[in-house]
Amino acid sequence: MTEEPQAEAFVTIFDDTYDQPDCRAYFRMMDALGYRNQHHATAAFRAGLDAVARVRGLDAPRMLDFASSYGIVTLLMRHETTLAEVFARYRDPAFDGLSPGDVIARDRDWLACLPRRTPPLHVTGLDIMPNAVAYGRAVGLFDEGYAEDLETSDPSDGLAAALGQVDMIVECGSVAQLMPRALDRVLAACGPRKPWIMTSPIRGNERAAAAEVLRAHGMVQEQLPVPPFVHRRFEGPEEQARAIANARAAGHQTDGVETSGHFHAQVLLARPADEATPVTNWSHPLAVPPLD
Repeated sequence: MTEEPQAEAFVTIFDDTYDQPDCRAYFRMMDALGYRNQHHATAAFRAGLDAVARVRGLDAPRMLDFASSYGIVTLLMRHETTLAEVFARYRDPAFDGLSPGDVIARDRDWLACLPRRTPPLHVTGLDIMPNAVAYGRAVGLFDEGYAEDLETSDPSDGLAAALGQVDMIVECGSVAQLMPRALDRVLAACGPRKPWIMTSPIRGNERAAAAEVLRAHGMVQEQLPVPPFVHRRFEGPEEQARAIANARAAGHQTDGVETSGHFHAQVLLARPADEATPVTNWSHPLAVPPLD
């Protein structure tokens, strides 16, 4: 889950947890750092999913979970549970002595018993970390999963075929707003009917190059009318200073937002120009109360 731009390089704080054979370390790290982005963003994503299904007459839309990691966005969009409940689950010391196979078996059973949201959803997971994608497939979060780096290579035949059927792409946490080269490759593989794209980048991580790619593919991007919401807590003063500088450089007012001690995020929506009707017509709410 990449967060902070430094020129054309990106820094991750999950080097030791991001490609484990199960999700325990990853979710515990998110919990310890006070992550809240997924709680807020997935409410907007679900509203967008309902809207695209209605606009296109879809009974079972197909979604790409971009930079999916262990599938937390898919979990919250597909199942009747909350981020707080997910974090509480993996705090349980009973998970400490389990093998990865035991965790996967427990999680598969847990997810199978959770009520599912509507509409039914076909999900393709995409991430550069093979273990994270394999976990998502093993527990039943992803119907398809691909461990590929689209910043450096074109999609495989299998991934390209999946992209050709996708109705919505979601990304939560700001992998540099889908990274322009990867975004271009994704949209090129999607065929003539482009999917809706919903992202929740931290403020200051908006990419002008990504906006240019979207325009080149006939997409219109807007920021949804959702107030800035907490992404996660800053690790220290240096990270906070960089975040404030990045947000201000992007034109954001940071007083009371990034100055509060947390990264804050926003929701961006890109759609084909002929489908860019007002979001005020959506039937589902865009925002949810704070997690805490």
